[in-house]
Amino acid sequence: MTQQTLMNTLEAIDRANRADPNTEQVDGQQLPREYAYSLHMTRWLFALEPEPSERMQIACRAQHLERWTMPRSDYGEGRKNYYQWRLACGRMHGRRAAEIMAECGYPQEECERVETIITKRKLREDEDTQLLEDVACMVFLERYFAGFFEDNPDFDKEKWLRIVRRTWDKMSPRAHEAALKLAEGMPAHLLELLQEALAEPES
Repeated sequence: MTQQTLMNTLEAIDRANRADPNTEQVDGQQLPREYAYSLHMTRWLFALEPEPSERMQIACRAQHLERWTMPRSDYGEGRKNYYQWRLACGRMHGRRAAEIMAECGYPQEECERVETIITKRKLREDEDTQLLEDVACMVFLERYFAGFFEDNPDFDKEKWLRIVRRTWDKMSPRAHEAALKLAEGMPAHLLELLQEALAEPES
């Protein structure tokens, strides 16, 4: 495919995500939240993989495509409902990304490939899917971990250690290296939590 096809696809994803009514502050300006998230994903993709494939650029940009249309509150409280919501979101993001790719001229096999990556059906078995997970984990650690910590004061120490360990276990050695460098600039309480989680693996 041509570079223009890729650019048209990314622009279409951006247009969709700019419709998010929720916002996030980035470098002093308010951006639609999922559009901001997609830019974080793209930035970390190129940090981990300097020459990413077209499919990975699209998958990372579409990781949370139109997520606000499927609110977490629609799935009720509890861990089981949370995972059902996550699975439903992944299917929706993958389907919408494939639809946009097809509209922009990508062949069906490429559309289906990106859909598979985004739904993460082959995590650990597929290099592209693992890279997407690495990028998502880096974005979480850099942009959202501190806020998530502040928003959940009811979580006890053991729960936080489990969250950190499970995030770490999803990541590849390449992402571990990047995360350790990132951790050097984290607030002291988060750095201590990370160090404790890695020093005492979950039994």
